[in-house]
Amino acid sequence: MAIEVKIPPMGESITSGVLAKWHVADGAIVKKDQPLFELETDKITSEGTAEAAGRITFKVAAGTDVKIGQVVATIDESATATATPAAAAAIENPKSKIESTESPAVRRLAAETGIDPASVSGSGRAGRVTKGDMLAATEAKPASPVAKPLDEPRRSPQGEGGQPASTARQTRTKMSKLRQTIANRLVSAQHEAAMLTTFNECDMTAVMELRKKYQDDFVKKNGVKLGFMSFFTKAVVHALREVPAVNARIEGDTIVQNHYYDISMAVSTEKGLMVPVIRQCDTLGMADVEKAIAEAAKKARDGKIALADLEGGVFTITNGGIFGSMLSTPILNAPQSAILGLHAINERPMAVNGQVVIRPMMYLALSYDHRIVDGKEAVTFLVKVKQAIEDPARLIVGV
Repeated sequence: MAIEVKIPPMGESITSGVLAKWHVADGAIVKKDQPLFELETDKITSEGTAEAAGRITFKVAAGTDVKIGQVVATIDESATATATPAAAAAIENPKSKIESTESPAVRRLAAETGIDPASVSGSGRAGRVTKGDMLAATEAKPASPVAKPLDEPRRSPQGEGGQPASTARQTRTKMSKLRQTIANRLVSAQHEAAMLTTFNECDMTAVMELRKKYQDDFVKKNGVKLGFMSFFTKAVVHALREVPAVNARIEGDTIVQNHYYDISMAVSTEKGLMVPVIRQCDTLGMADVEKAIAEAAKKARDGKIALADLEGGVFTITNGGIFGSMLSTPILNAPQSAILGLHAINERPMAVNGQVVIRPMMYLALSYDHRIVDGKEAVTFLVKVKQAIEDPARLIVGV
């Protein structure tokens, strides 16, 4: 019996995507629940898994636009009982039959065309992919998003052994759906909101001393490190309570006031910026916040994030400091009305009680929608964050 492999539903707002990559070879024996393919949509990247064990037959090639519910492969359940040891081995390493048998010509064509031999049906002995198979796949392949040189390569007068050396000067790669959506949203945020940024600086001495004093005990008790993000998350919740205008958004001609504190955390991944949401931060302890951030970041980087993990945030924190950024103006994460940018901590001479002392300082940047948040409210909000970080006891007493 053949089981259809369909593109799974991803949420009401997602109707299509790109089958970016097959994790198995066409004709391989797969196990139940084994990852089969990677689906890239305009919001998230996810994996499709096998609902049954058997021999898989592709219906679409990698790089194809697909719709939710579309059949992309079939699995023949009857093939599991007769699978040869070599075919069964493909379960653990679906590319093994190709990697171990592909010829130099196949490898050369793979490098030139960007076609993965694992996605090509082999007509050779024992299913081996031949040069003819690769040429046929090249002819059947639509306009490819694979990077290709634009200009003639620059050649040096003479390379090793008297041969001319060449390297491509430019490549052109089609943007992924996720990257296109990120780009469109960032431009849209700048066009639709009256975006303004206010800055302040924060002395990190108190937080750094607390971390140093309690780090070992914190790790022993909770299994995670006490980081800066939990302090800033708690400081943001404190400031949102003090300045509720920042915890609101505009929908048409209506102001929507939020009375909950789900904070979005910007995470850099190989596929682009993801902003998972940490729920009910007002009810979480420091350890719970650290664990939630670590889990969300791992899911985002592993491509395991779900659409629900990205929706419903009221405010965003982005930390460019981990990459060494000294100062920036973060762009709003629509439809939210504000975003806090954190930056690198650098020791600088500061005037404290009439004395010049060296302190670990961080610049803070708050970008906000001036249509709903006035300058006074934005500055007050950022000062509340600064005060809570410089004197963490304020978070306990609520002032």
